[in-house]
Amino acid sequence: MTVSNQTPSTAADSSAARPRVAVVSGGAAGIGYAIADRLAKDGFHVAILTRTEGAAEAAAEEIEKTGGVARGYRADVSDREQVDAALAAIRSDLGPLGVIVANAAVAPNKPFLETTLDDWENTHRINLTGTFNLVQSGLPDLLDAGVGRVVLVSSSSAQRGAPRMAAYASSKGGQLALTKALAVEFAKQGVTVNTVVPSSIDTPSVEKKREAGLIPSAEDMGKYIPVGRVGKGSDIAAAVSYLVSDDASYVTGQTISVNGGSFIG
Repeated sequence: MTVSNQTPSTAADSSAARPRVAVVSGGAAGIGYAIADRLAKDGFHVAILTRTEGAAEAAAEEIEKTGGVARGYRADVSDREQVDAALAAIRSDLGPLGVIVANAAVAPNKPFLETTLDDWENTHRINLTGTFNLVQSGLPDLLDAGVGRVVLVSSSSAQRGAPRMAAYASSKGGQLALTKALAVEFAKQGVTVNTVVPSSIDTPSVEKKREAGLIPSAEDMGKYIPVGRVGKGSDIAAAVSYLVSDDASYVTGQTISVNGGSFIG
């Protein structure tokens, strides 16, 4: 299969070709899968990263069934050597990266006073250090091309707080700050960096919490959201699709809240 790194010129400053390879961490399920599927439909060649054996490959196969180009790679984003090895394989298989989507995360639900140091460090190691690992390892491709897109997937927990989720909320808050720092540092080199902040999105992990009685039903949650429903992975994917497009070349350092109007974040 031949991979093209050409893209139509849809903006004045993107007339030069930019790589059409997008890597999505945590892309085998939930929001991550919705993002990977949407980017494949947008014409990107998508590389899915996940630490679960076989999950990324299975997700990539599903995307290819509908005509997209996708490959799966096993990597724990908290392990820099695994990330570097996976990105090297992606470059060999698909070409240089043009888009980085840092979505992989864990979300432990535990009272703060019962949160152990291991709980705290593991959450930050995956959610925040994992973001650092992926972006730092992949960014040279974007800089070499002189254009690229980075999107971090954060959480409304970082904006308004969340009981029993101090480790998660703080790690996601770190992503918001990281977005601002990277956006300023790399703007003149053609790389935009933005954050998408989901809230009340139905995913398999959310359904597990619902079954455990930790959160209300989707119907009950929808009553308190102005648009009248909980969100879908495709809602987040649509925001990411815009941010990685040529149309978003003047958008950087921004936090885009996708929450059905449930609060202003």
